[in-house]
Amino acid sequence: MMDWTDRHCRYFLRLISLHVRLYTEMIVSTALIHGDRDHLLAFDVLEHPLAVQFGGSEPQELARCAVWAEQSGFDEVNLNVGCPSDRAQSGRFGACLMLEPERVAACVAAMRQAVSVPVTVKTRLGVDEQDSYDELVRLVSLLQDAGLERLIVHARKAWLKGLSPKQNREVPPLRYDWVYQIKKDFPSLDIHINGGVQTLAEVDSHLQRLDGVMIGRAAYHNPYLLVDIDRRFAGDIHPLPSRHQIVERLLPYIELELSRGTQLQQITRHILGLFQGRPGARAWRRTLSERALQAAAGVEVLEQALACVPPDD
Repeated sequence: MMDWTDRHCRYFLRLISLHVRLYTEMIVSTALIHGDRDHLLAFDVLEHPLAVQFGGSEPQELARCAVWAEQSGFDEVNLNVGCPSDRAQSGRFGACLMLEPERVAACVAAMRQAVSVPVTVKTRLGVDEQDSYDELVRLVSLLQDAGLERLIVHARKAWLKGLSPKQNREVPPLRYDWVYQIKKDFPSLDIHINGGVQTLAEVDSHLQRLDGVMIGRAAYHNPYLLVDIDRRFAGDIHPLPSRHQIVERLLPYIELELSRGTQLQQITRHILGLFQGRPGARAWRRTLSERALQAAAGVEVLEQALACVPPDD
């Protein structure tokens, strides 16, 4: 989720759930090697457990990036082999790598040899005409032999041409049965499912057959969806924070970031959906959207937006 799950978003989400594993935006290996490594790998200790997701296709480059990630304190290194965007294709990373399963396995093996934290892969069911179940099994078998510890499967194929990234999340049909069968065929491999999951009831259903569930845009657009995960799936009975409490706990972080030169809108854009479905949600979004862009906007904008929504029942 490039440009979505940045460090501000992740800090906010961690205030809602203590136990969900958070993932960074996809970081391209060449950008990390030639760019501002400290900036790209920056995170707050509150964000743990935290995985870094890389895009790349050169085993030794990815191994270097994995070492830097482990040294920075990440809990997992994930390779994205599922993004179908034109940018990913032109950079030779993402879903187009499904056409080169041996290369993906070599990337995993190189990272596995370089670090002690788990090395995982996020993939699709297939790509273009290479979309049979047998071809998926071949990829998974190669990855398991390379030392893969967890596979996250977006339960759709991807079309590299003709569909936008948004259409690739909606048009190819979901095939949850394929992911369930992969778990049966590779019982020792940790298998997580992704794609189309909207409710915790659906999460519970998938967990009857699989080891984990990844939720992307549903959690971004309705982040309070995560609030009951700790109690329901992790056995943590700590008091659930209200939406107002979450915002109040975010204020010190915002003040610190503003003092460092961060613009308020860079943070508030991630919290627009917090009151989704609640009275005053539209006024909350409008207040943040309009006032956070103003020069010298500060935490008073959050306080004004909070005044638009009544406390949780």
